[in-house]
Amino acid sequence: MGIGQLVSGLTVRQGAPWAVVGEAAINLAPPPVKNFAISAFGSNDKNVLVAGILVVLAIFAAVVGVLALRRLAYGYLGLAIFAAVGVAAAISLPKANLGWAAPTVFGALVAAFFLTKLTQRALDATATTAIPPPAAPERPGAQAPDTEADPEADPEADPAADTEADTDDTRAGPVSPASASAWTRSSTRDPAGEVGDLWTPRDPAPVGPPPQTWTYRPPDRTTRRRFLVASGAAVGTTAVAAFAGRELNARQSVTQARSTVRLPKAADPAPPLPAGVNLNIPNLSPYVTSNSSFYRVDTAIVLPQVDPASWQLRIHGMVEREISISFAQLLRRPLIEHYVTLTCVSDPVEGPYIGNAKWLGASLADLIRSARPRAGATQLLCTSVDGFTSGTPIEVVLDGREALLAVAMNGTALPVEHGFPARMVVPGLYGYVSATKWVTDIKVTTYQAEVAYWTQRGWSAQAPIKTESRIDVPLGGASVKRGRTAIAGVAWAQHRGIDAVEVRVDSGPWQQATLAAVPGVDTWRQWAYYWDAPPGNHVIEARATDKTGYTQTANQAPPEPNGASGYPSIQVTVKSS
Repeated sequence: MGIGQLVSGLTVRQGAPWAVVGEAAINLAPPPVKNFAISAFGSNDKNVLVAGILVVLAIFAAVVGVLALRRLAYGYLGLAIFAAVGVAAAISLPKANLGWAAPTVFGALVAAFFLTKLTQRALDATATTAIPPPAAPERPGAQAPDTEADPEADPEADPAADTEADTDDTRAGPVSPASASAWTRSSTRDPAGEVGDLWTPRDPAPVGPPPQTWTYRPPDRTTRRRFLVASGAAVGTTAVAAFAGRELNARQSVTQARSTVRLPKAADPAPPLPAGVNLNIPNLSPYVTSNSSFYRVDTAIVLPQVDPASWQLRIHGMVEREISISFAQLLRRPLIEHYVTLTCVSDPVEGPYIGNAKWLGASLADLIRSARPRAGATQLLCTSVDGFTSGTPIEVVLDGREALLAVAMNGTALPVEHGFPARMVVPGLYGYVSATKWVTDIKVTTYQAEVAYWTQRGWSAQAPIKTESRIDVPLGGASVKRGRTAIAGVAWAQHRGIDAVEVRVDSGPWQQATLAAVPGVDTWRQWAYYWDAPPGNHVIEARATDKTGYTQTANQAPPEPNGASGYPSIQVTVKSS
């Protein structure tokens, strides 16, 4: 693993063995597993996945070591399995080539070298030396006994042999049952591979030799020291290689390039936020989500590091005029500033995978129109630098909404985890069909001709965001004081806008909530209702109505295949005093 990390730093940043296996695991995971990971671990889902991979590999490595001590070929087989899984994962990734497998292959070869050395050292350190006993001296004039005859039937047998036996452990001979009971027998194997009996004395120490045919000497301490030195060398190599690989990967980071980006002023700036967009209620989600707090859901284990100097966007497919545009050319286009709320389709009812930001970017519709799409085109297949694809309805992009090829978020260049240097932002669609990060390719095509990443996995091809709401205050399960209590949250129906929010307690009548101001229909909207809370346990629900007159449904639905639905509901306890 350490060598693999080092080689990835020298070759392909995304090629580290843990990274390619993690990416492949994400690609192979069915939607229910993906939803579980997101709901259980949130934005830490990838960290949990990587930690799980490392734990499994640690167990696998221990098994390989144990098997190698029994037979070295078993250890090599374990390493071959490790390498095969890594190589298969690497070449299965979109936009990958054989070079992505190099870190795994080199890592496995170095592992085989260390496995050979350490196995030999371990066997030397634990080996015992088996020495055959010297033959019993012949008595003068005695006839050599038949080795296959029963010694008790030998008329020439000396009845005093038991008492006259040599007490040296290297001698062997018949012993009495009383003498044998003073020894403990265990089975062991000599250097030639033959099994013998190892006898150790019980307390008190017996008189006479053990009833055995071999004498064993303990291993030499020098071999133990050699094993410890070799083990230390392996650990040191791992640490140095992993650290060097991390440093080399860090040098590929585009943090410095991002810090030098100078964003031009917007040709079409966002109007100032109206008074009252924030209701200033503690623990209520702010109207603008900070970059650091904005949710992240994507398939990248290793964040793509895209140098803006080499970035290009290609628009092709069913077009009259193919277009390629550089980052510098993109910044020279008229830029638009617009507040847009993004929502992940995996967001459950009451979920956290939604955020609102001020985006700066070029008009995506203008870029597509400049390529002159042909009649019959229905989809923009947008591809990330890491191979992820999303399928955006072309009619939505061209219907007049502020669909952007964004370069900035809340006044700064896009953070790397949110798509630097450029990403798509299309109001009104779930992110998996509209918000491709690190976008480098847009193919104008049809839904029949091309199937995007998550559509291949059973999600809807077109995914308009549902009218939904969330209760932020009070927290579910909280205890609140009796009397006037704020119930507050956010509601959203991007590109339709929120017209009303209602609240009810204990399935009572719906009560109208107060709405905060908003600058347009493409963002969420804060709301609040003040409740005269009586003592006891209570259930609070909310629902939103958008500007088309549609009211949020009570029907509970999971996120797949086109977004969760249902009333948000919390339980609270109102204290009597």
